[in-house]
Amino acid sequence: MRHIRQSSSSYSTISLLQTLYLRHFSTTTTNTLPSLTKTIPIRHRSHAIQQAQEVLADYLHNTRALPFTFAENISKNSIHSISEVISKLPFSSSDFRHTFQKFLSYNPINEFGFFYESIGIDYLLINGFLKSNVHFFSDDSTVLDAAGCLTGFGFPWGKLGRLYVEEGLIFRKKPEFLRGKLDGLVSLGFGNQQIVGICLAFPGLLKEEGVGLNSDFDALLDDLKRVFLDFDLRSCIRGNVDVWFEVCEKVEVFYELGVAKGEFGKLITNSKCIFTDYPTEDLVEKVEFFSRVGVEKSEVAVLILNNPKILSIKFNDRVISVSSILDHFGLCKKTKISLEQKYKYVFGRNLMVNLPSILRAMDLHEWFFDRMKCGDHELFASYDLSSPDEGLDQNYVQNLESLKTVRRHTYSFSKLIFFHGIGFAENGETVKLLASAHGSPSDLQERFDFLLSEGIEFSKVCKMISRAPKFLNQEIDSLKKKLDFFFNEIGLPLDYLEKFPAYLLYNLEKHIEPRYKFHAWLTNQGLCTKKYSLASIMGTSNKGFLSQLSRIHPSAPQLWMEQYGNKKVD
Repeated sequence: MRHIRQSSSSYSTISLLQTLYLRHFSTTTTNTLPSLTKTIPIRHRSHAIQQAQEVLADYLHNTRALPFTFAENISKNSIHSISEVISKLPFSSSDFRHTFQKFLSYNPINEFGFFYESIGIDYLLINGFLKSNVHFFSDDSTVLDAAGCLTGFGFPWGKLGRLYVEEGLIFRKKPEFLRGKLDGLVSLGFGNQQIVGICLAFPGLLKEEGVGLNSDFDALLDDLKRVFLDFDLRSCIRGNVDVWFEVCEKVEVFYELGVAKGEFGKLITNSKCIFTDYPTEDLVEKVEFFSRVGVEKSEVAVLILNNPKILSIKFNDRVISVSSILDHFGLCKKTKISLEQKYKYVFGRNLMVNLPSILRAMDLHEWFFDRMKCGDHELFASYDLSSPDEGLDQNYVQNLESLKTVRRHTYSFSKLIFFHGIGFAENGETVKLLASAHGSPSDLQERFDFLLSEGIEFSKVCKMISRAPKFLNQEIDSLKKKLDFFFNEIGLPLDYLEKFPAYLLYNLEKHIEPRYKFHAWLTNQGLCTKKYSLASIMGTSNKGFLSQLSRIHPSAPQLWMEQYGNKKVD
């Protein structure tokens, strides 16, 4: 029976956090303006764009009857849309203002496109929000009315795009409804800037019909009251909307780790410093670090909430000696000696940030995480190499120098970074892998992650690589077919792959399948009474295999040749 496939919680967590980080910290990513090279000389471009912005503001206010504040916000914050239009116009420095005014008089623009860019939606994504039959606010003023209500409360114009992208229905609500939602949050005790930060992080709060009708949002509000009000953050945090948004972003990190809404507030009794003393980047970094230890996401959340000073750990580019850091964290000497013999490729120097993989490569991750829960995270601060040469492998250093002279040395160094990242140390054993493992670091990582997803333990995959690194050169589809055959047809346990990783090197159709099935047939026919290991069946040459068959039965080689002799088999 096939081993149950396991998911790698560490990688799914990292993916969630990367998504969260990009969502909350990225702004409009389009920096390249439509080409103005052929129409506007470079010395006139800045002034031409400024004139176009002034003309557009005047057009929207006086011709299209938009409030001046709206017209100004749109014109000043839609530089890509403006550049696209003026790049198609003839340019003369003396009358460009008039040229653009005339163009707008006879060529009405899609006002929504300029509006969407101005509120912070990426210029390249705008077309996905435009309606083919609606071009003017006079045809549909709902969006603009909602924007007016929100900005009147204190929402920055340039951040409205975040609300629109995540919860576009907010902009279909009437101002009275939105104002009622905002006033409801005020009545709970939140300040205006806090509410703006909260709604930017959790925009769904603005489209719900009412508090009490959605237990999920009520639970969220209970958590936020605990953080904002019970901790009295206003007395110790001074800042604008962005500061309160960051507080919410930290809360959401814990939701992504599996902490249930409504439960979070009960877990943060001693965790106020997470919101007052550390930037979000520190929180995300430590969550990613401890998630890579291979424990459940919820355990990482509890660890940080119970030990918030863990966020003060500094990794930077700190170098460790695997042997000495295990001593530092209290591993007994006898166990370490045993590990050095079993996992010699892990011992040597590495970066502290790779410690989770180093520990998983030796099956020490649970021991380490237990130490963290007991407060041993404080030992990170006191660790340092005892000397400049501690853990240094001269063979590795010499090989690095040699690599620098190779034409594609950058490629080799990138593979080294991959191997160090999965726990292989800076030693001669790791350098030997470079000649056998081919592919980009991302390809190698993808294949490594695939094997983890198939249920093979981290330490066993590393052991397999140390013994037969060439299997990492194969495409995932090829690896999957061989594993399917291994589990479903051969039926061996996963542990056997650690002993015989070379199985993955052989061709499935030409080598593995025919040899295994022929042996199985001989056994079923009662001709083979001796049990042969998979390694002995697959690992011999063609000549050796025929010799093996002759020992099973004198006619077996002839039967093999009759069935497979005319086929291309290895």
